[in-house]
Amino acid sequence: MKNNYKLKCLATNEILADDGLLLANPAAAAPALMRSDYDSKTLQIRKDLPGIFRYFDWLPVNREIHSDSAPVTYASKGLGKTLGLDRLYITFSGYWPDIGVSMTTGTFKECEAYAVCARLPADSGTLVLASAGNTARAFMKVASDNHINAVIVIPERGLGNLWSLKEINPCVKIVAVSGNADYSDAIKTANTIATMDGFINEGGAKNVGRRDGMGTTVLSAAETIGEIPDYYFQAVGSGTGAIAAHEANLRLSASGAFSRKMMRLIVSQNLPFIPMVQAWKQKSRDIAPMDEEEAKRQLSAIDAKVLSNRQPPYGITGGLFDALVESDGDIDAVDNDAIRNAQEMFFKLEGWDICPESGVALASLIKRAQDGLIDKNAVVMLNVTGGGMEALAKARQFVMAKPNLTVDKDAAASKDFNKLISVIL
Repeated sequence: MKNNYKLKCLATNEILADDGLLLANPAAAAPALMRSDYDSKTLQIRKDLPGIFRYFDWLPVNREIHSDSAPVTYASKGLGKTLGLDRLYITFSGYWPDIGVSMTTGTFKECEAYAVCARLPADSGTLVLASAGNTARAFMKVASDNHINAVIVIPERGLGNLWSLKEINPCVKIVAVSGNADYSDAIKTANTIATMDGFINEGGAKNVGRRDGMGTTVLSAAETIGEIPDYYFQAVGSGTGAIAAHEANLRLSASGAFSRKMMRLIVSQNLPFIPMVQAWKQKSRDIAPMDEEEAKRQLSAIDAKVLSNRQPPYGITGGLFDALVESDGDIDAVDNDAIRNAQEMFFKLEGWDICPESGVALASLIKRAQDGLIDKNAVVMLNVTGGGMEALAKARQFVMAKPNLTVDKDAAASKDFNKLISVIL
């Protein structure tokens, strides 16, 4: 199973062949994202393929792997009426069997994990990635189920997020970073490991598999609604999901299957950690440097712990700043009380539990609806990027993953780091 596509450099407009590993155009003078350019310009829904691969035409697939589920979009049951939004649609990723979603990690990060792993050529080496929690859990599951060698680097305090419904295949190794480490420390450690022989840098937002996998949320919405939404709401840590949504919007609009429309991105962060909010309000492409201890203090105060990227793909060409400008978008900041109220409202009106990061997006939607900033007839997409954790915990027994190696956050700079990593291979 192999799709036909190439990669377009957003800085130079060059078209490059993809070997499944390419993260950037080596000829570009400045950092820029690549974007998938598919031979198929009109999306055909492949009901014969499992999970997200129903959207095979717009996924950078180089090999066949198993996929459990895909996002599901439905018309709001109670939120829309309460907020005065007649056409509110919820795209749910997570665990909610009653509506047909069975992502057993509880997060839409499964979408990107399946796409990244299906893009990766077989026998190409060991995939290395960093995560604050949800991404690690998703890649741990997908790599384990499909026997793909992977090293997952996570801050030690995020180990509680590394649960599974079954034992993890030994092909997946976990490296925990100690010393009050956060996501940025995990990224530094992962980047160092990826430079070693036999390892492959997964690439984060630069990996088109990540973005096109997460873009299936918008494909689900357009398929269900029959048109491109007017508004798109999502919480952001790196902003990769919102970039992906914008790119999916561009493909749908150009396909001829839908009326051309630029979906307005409304993304949100959790106070007090709001580096992208602050940059956007100044209409700046650059995020101001932050004192490390202050950043860690702010991160310790937020409910949505996974929204913790201190080095997001915000200002890079093709990044979140560009997506917001092109879509006439905006960024909101919401506090913990608003998040908790939003989570409670979703459970009361829609009947299911959602994660704090989904509560961030909903809190932003609630505030804008109450302030009269959204036309009641507008087509609104709320991207619920995680949920069903409480239901999973009640229905299934969790297996907690243990680190194969724990290193200090400064260990990557040590001359003995290679020896430390060789222990887990």
